[in-house]
Amino acid sequence: MIQLYGSPFSTCTRKVLMTLLETGTPYQLNVIDFAQREHKTEPHVSRQPFGQVPAIDDDGFVLFESRAICRYLSAKANDALVPTSLRERALMDQWSSVEQSNVSPHAMKFIYHYVFKRAQEDAVLDAARASLELAFAALSKPLATQPFLVGDKLTIADIGHMPYLELLPTTPMQASLDKFPHVVAWSSRLRERETWRKIAGR
Repeated sequence: MIQLYGSPFSTCTRKVLMTLLETGTPYQLNVIDFAQREHKTEPHVSRQPFGQVPAIDDDGFVLFESRAICRYLSAKANDALVPTSLRERALMDQWSSVEQSNVSPHAMKFIYHYVFKRAQEDAVLDAARASLELAFAALSKPLATQPFLVGDKLTIADIGHMPYLELLPTTPMQASLDKFPHVVAWSSRLRERETWRKIAGR
């Protein structure tokens, strides 16, 4: 059984949780208490040297970084969340890179400020909004003609975006999201999956 170390409120832990549930992989969530700074002390820093979450232990094989974990879990499940064709795999990697570089860092500015109450300067939020709108415009192109980023099948690329799509509507970024109906529809499809509903407690 996969031992997952993380927080159910962590965006990156949630990516791994959705991957575990979508692949039907048995797991146990071991909650890391941030208030007690367990993420910065042993034994967690032996699993994750940067003092972050998540990390997994698969029968002695320890892995950290959520995107690497998701790829590993999909591979263990016969690549359940990875396309079969070379070009579709390349597109999945492309959109995963977009999430890492163009969505996650900017979305987290809004999440820090409005969800976790860690104040960000107005100029930082304005720049983040502009970057996210550029990303949403790019995401809208494939989503205008297909339900997921790489065709008709959910992939790791979709899962990677989901924690931000869940939280951004609780911030003023909702007004920006409304400009991109294909992104909103995609978000709704993901939010209504049984796996995500379980993670979000709905």
